This record gives sequence, structure tokens and C-alpha cells, in this order.
Amino acid sequence: MKVSVLRQQFPGSSPYWESFAYDGPEDNSVAGMLDYINYHDDIVDIDGRRTTRIGWECSCLQGICGACAMVINGKPALACETFVREFRGKGIAIRPLQKFPVIHDLVVDRSSIHENLRQANVCIGAYMPAPDADHAHQYAAAKCLKCGLCLEVCPNYVDGKSFFGAAFANDCYLVASRNRFKAKEIRRIYADHFGNSCSKSLSCMEVCPMKIPTLASMASLNRDKT
Repeated sequence: MKVSVLRQQFPGSSPYWESFAYDGPEDNSVAGMLDYINYHDDIVDIDGRRTTRIGWECSCLQGICGACAMVINGKPALACETFVREFRGKGIAIRPLQKFPVIHDLVVDRSSIHENLRQANVCIGAYMPAPDADHAHQYAAAKCLKCGLCLEVCPNYVDGKSFFGAAFANDCYLVASRNRFKAKEIRRIYADHFGNSCSKSLSCMEVCPMKIPTLASMASLNRDKT
């Protein structure tokens, strides 16, 4: 199977495609496939030329850290939850997420996700939930991996400088629902950086590996606002 990877040696350098021949098991995940290609001391491309190991990152390999987020055959996904057998006879093309600065090959800098939360002061502080708190929804929203897949597919998210995206919206819901005294302030912040600019494409929900009900978070914040 032909595997093509959009590579970039360091931030600011020109990206280029490089192809590899994969002859490993089809029941491997894409993460396992990248490990298989990188395993040998002498890494060669599909034409037999020596090259360097493919840069990518992972932690858990169980779909709960979000580190291996990348674009696989045009679809943003976690490499550990995408399997080679899905592309039998097609080949695989992999590139890094495009909404974040590339550090090296498939490794990107997603620190803007956390930096936006910090700058907007979206933090719970004291735990003072409302008496009728929806704990099931809170649990679902708290599953966010900050992987960036929702931002990759969002038509409104460009660079994270004004519109912060679905990951931010779910954290706003969590803070507003867990600290009722900060709820009014958080709803204003939510409106400024998400609510007033979201076009409701809901592509974020379709691609989310944790199936977070972002629309329900939005509805709760909008309902409380009105």
C-alpha cells in the first residue's frame, strides 16, 4: 500500500510530499502503520531512497489523549482510531492539521486552544453548581480532548484570534454550569468569542471523537442568556 505524508522539516520551511510502501497488517491502526514505517534503522521512501523517520506524536494510543490528530485521506481523525483496512486498495495520504502551526511533519502546535481559555479566564474557581445541574451533560462536555479536530473542520475558525471554536464553547458551558456566580460573565465571554459568530454548521459534532453534544452546550448558554 502506498502511504503519502505531507512533511515539513521545521516551522516555516516548505512542506513536501513523500511516499512510503507499507506491507504490514491491514488490521493496524494508522498510528500502528506509522510506527511500522518508522521502526527500521534505515528508513527509505517508496523509491528506495534513504530518508528520515516521520515525525508525529502520541501518548495513549487508545483514543483518549488526542495527540495523534491529523488529516487522513482528507478527513480529520485520530490516527489510533483509524484503521488501514478502511483504505484497502486506495492508498493513504496523511497531512498535519492545517489550522495550527506545523512544528515538524505531522506535529502541530495546539497551544492556542489552552491559551485562549487562559486569556478569557474560563476557569471554574469555586465549585458552586446550580441546584438543577445537568450532571450527565457536564460529564459529556468534560470529555473534550483538545485534539483540535473540531477546529480543523469549522468554517468559522481561522487562526483562533477572535473566534475560539467548539472546544471553547464546551468549556464555557462547564464553567457556567459549575459556578453559578460566574455564569453571567462566562455567557458574555462565550458570546464574544463563539456564540455571535458560529454559523451552526455542526461539523464539530460530526468529527468529534468523543461525540460531545456541543449543540446542547450552545443551547444551554443561549437559553440562560435570554
